[in-house]
Amino acid sequence: MTRDGSPQWLAVLGIGEDGVEGLSPAAQALLRGAAVVYGGRRHLALAAGLIGGEARAWASPMEDSYAALLAEAPRPVVVLASGDPFCFGVGSVLARLVPGLLCIPAPSAFALACARLGWAMQDCATVSFCGRPLAALRPLLQPGARILALSADAATPAAVAALLRDGGFGPTRMHVLEALGGANERIGSTTAAEFAATPGALNMLALEVVVAPGARVIPLAAGLPDAFFEHDGQITRSEIRAMTLAALAPRQGELLWDIGCGSGSVSIEWLLRHPANMAIGLERNAARAARAARNALALGVPRLQLVQAAAPGGLAGLPPPDAVFIGGGCDGAVLDAAWAALSPGGRLVANAVTVETEALFLARHAGFGARLTRIALSRMDAVGTRHGFRPGMAVTQFVAVKP
Repeated sequence: MTRDGSPQWLAVLGIGEDGVEGLSPAAQALLRGAAVVYGGRRHLALAAGLIGGEARAWASPMEDSYAALLAEAPRPVVVLASGDPFCFGVGSVLARLVPGLLCIPAPSAFALACARLGWAMQDCATVSFCGRPLAALRPLLQPGARILALSADAATPAAVAALLRDGGFGPTRMHVLEALGGANERIGSTTAAEFAATPGALNMLALEVVVAPGARVIPLAAGLPDAFFEHDGQITRSEIRAMTLAALAPRQGELLWDIGCGSGSVSIEWLLRHPANMAIGLERNAARAARAARNALALGVPRLQLVQAAAPGGLAGLPPPDAVFIGGGCDGAVLDAAWAALSPGGRLVANAVTVETEALFLARHAGFGARLTRIALSRMDAVGTRHGFRPGMAVTQFVAVKP
């Protein structure tokens, strides 16, 4: 039923490897009464004994079936999905298309894995590799972390094992859980270094992360070492980057424009702050844009969107940002375009090392209500047979919050 008490024509049912026997009486009744039942071929086979209406397998890609599904209203329709449809499943997509739909979930693969291994789910990170790159695993590889991961196919566990070995996480314990909840359920455990299994296509992974000496763990703090990034010298240095991220003040789900992104270091660290954060890097140099894309992949945030163009012209048509960083090529036109694009409460941060850009900041700071900070760093270096601190170029930082 919908919230106003009228009957709902679309129901989404979670089904496990135990098939119709694992469905509640209410779910079984909905399945019997459906005029049309959508699902993957495996789901339809599991529920075949109770499907009285027409069974339709999803098209590929799945979204090609949505128009036909919506056209069935108000006839009763059931969609079958694995486990909990709202856990990396089709539930959230269908809920946007049909608000108020009815959902009866089954235990998710994550819940079943925790039950088998005796893990507390709230202590685990979760990720899906179904249609998503393995690179998303990298930021989760922290000492002692427990990770639950949905595999895309039979090849996923071996690919994950290779990623772990290559990154210095070979001692990590890998549990491969196959066909959870069904008659063919099987669980195998080994280390990434010793992995040689050939699981079936329906599997998931549970990882207990062990860090070997020299492993490349991505720190949780801002200001990653410069050596983590491939660059040609066009990079916001670690200490300056940490202060820049603090000024940008990232919050969950926000979008950053990184203008003149160079190696992509600032936008990559913005994305690392939260998995829902988004970033667009504007870079006119093709080699640097390609380098930023490689850095994003290597550091586990392949969702960085890169636009090869110069500002301010390249900003036209981009979705409005919550924050803007200008790291290179800042002039009055770029500053004004970025400020105009920001919504109230949006933050603009720009760094300058030249006196010309610093003069621009001095001329504009009062009108923007900006805060100016000069940052000067010195690093120890060899001076003959001894050592001394060698000063780097001072950076003037312009920080403004749009009222």
